[in-house]
Amino acid sequence: MSSPPLAESGEAPRVLVIDHETDTRDLVLSNIRNMGFVADGASSGLEGLSAARALRPAVIVLDLMLPDMLGTAVCSAIRHDAALAGVGILMLTARTSDYDRIQGLEAGADDYVAKPFNERELVLRVPALARRAADSHAAREASVRASVYRWRGIEVEVNRHRVTLDGEPVTLRPLEFKLLSTLLAAPGTLFSRGDLLRLVWGIEDDNDSRTVDTHVRRLRERVAPYGAALETVHRLGYRWRDAAAGR
Repeated sequence: MSSPPLAESGEAPRVLVIDHETDTRDLVLSNIRNMGFVADGASSGLEGLSAARALRPAVIVLDLMLPDMLGTAVCSAIRHDAALAGVGILMLTARTSDYDRIQGLEAGADDYVAKPFNERELVLRVPALARRAADSHAAREASVRASVYRWRGIEVEVNRHRVTLDGEPVTLRPLEFKLLSTLLAAPGTLFSRGDLLRLVWGIEDDNDSRTVDTHVRRLRERVAPYGAALETVHRLGYRWRDAAAGR
């Protein structure tokens, strides 16, 4: 049987097969390797979770009935692991009722194939999940790149919660980080204290100006020598100076 070409060039995507039945696991591994993937196997839920965290596969082929735990529990654990957020999960099981299928999908599976499976169906579905995982990863990377604010020597990576001044990392407290991100997202925009309380603190209290003033003062100190760019507009609020404005 000819295999469809892989979507990605370069390093082959990795697939993890978690199935307690040796014959089934070996058959799935053989088919997946024939597609050009790197494939690894695990025979239990705990072994599979450990392998998934160590190997970071693009796709996991997961049996529903495992000796130590249900595949739905494995699936749920994977979906709650941020490092495995984009992995594609194909549930492979002899239980084919609508209830079992829905349980698998609700636990986070992307697709569902019944045993005994059609090899051609597997050959089509695994690469499709690998492509989806690659697209998801690319989208997350684009999101990270898009959520970067720069102002002269300051760089704020929002999704990574990282700030550098002239290339050197700076540690900010969570509210200081959110305050800086809010201001740098719109240089030159005037924010009232009430605006900042809503956007940064998530509270509706226009009279609580001392909280904002204190954090502004601390932020100026932490991002020196750029702190002067955080301007006070008398009686109105604060703004981060537009980068095009004079120093």
